[in-house]
Amino acid sequence: MIAAGLREIVFHANRALAETGLVIGTFGNVSQADRTIGVFVIKPSGIPYDTLTPAHMVPVSLETGEVVDSNLRPSSDTATHLELYRAFGCGGIVHTHSEYATAFAQARVAVRCMGTTHADYFRADVPVTRPLTKEEVGNEYEKNTGLVIVETLRREGLSCNEMAAVLVANHGPFTWGPDAASAIEHAEVLEYLARLEWRMRALAAEAARPDSFLIDKHYLRKHGPDAYYGQK
Repeated sequence: MIAAGLREIVFHANRALAETGLVIGTFGNVSQADRTIGVFVIKPSGIPYDTLTPAHMVPVSLETGEVVDSNLRPSSDTATHLELYRAFGCGGIVHTHSEYATAFAQARVAVRCMGTTHADYFRADVPVTRPLTKEEVGNEYEKNTGLVIVETLRREGLSCNEMAAVLVANHGPFTWGPDAASAIEHAEVLEYLARLEWRMRALAAEAARPDSFLIDKHYLRKHGPDAYYGQK
């Protein structure tokens, strides 16, 4: 079986995502890529998390976008994942409809970087895409969702490493990272930050922004070339 080990990893990642509470029903998905064999593996479409097995996980060619060695339909968001893998070179991707992050996406409001908790993971506001056009929705909708995420980071002048999350307007959050586990971590942190932002807007909507040097310090001490957070 192609990518048996990767199927196992992605199965456990999807079960782990379900355990975070960030998804309900069959919403959401996790994928992970193996560029040495040219595939990513993703959750199948419409199958409840608690009935998944490793055999359900669907390999997809990074080159062609076609399903490999499976009779199951992959997640309906597969074409979005494919565009992100191609553009970002990341190793894992997560999509959820988590409550607070999705509320910001539906309101088309960015999650502002208002403190060091945010800056430990994301170097700027978590941005929102522009709405897709009627033509983009009607023709290759999921592919265009991926393309508008890429477009959004370019518009904001952010790298996919500095900003490993985007809110898709009227849809929900996508996060990514070196592997599925890190993408899930980013999804959990994003939901926490969105919840903080919601509460902060109620407490002090006009609160002053933090200085950029403080944000840079917290981001770079954890992610920069001279990072000193954690253990070697």
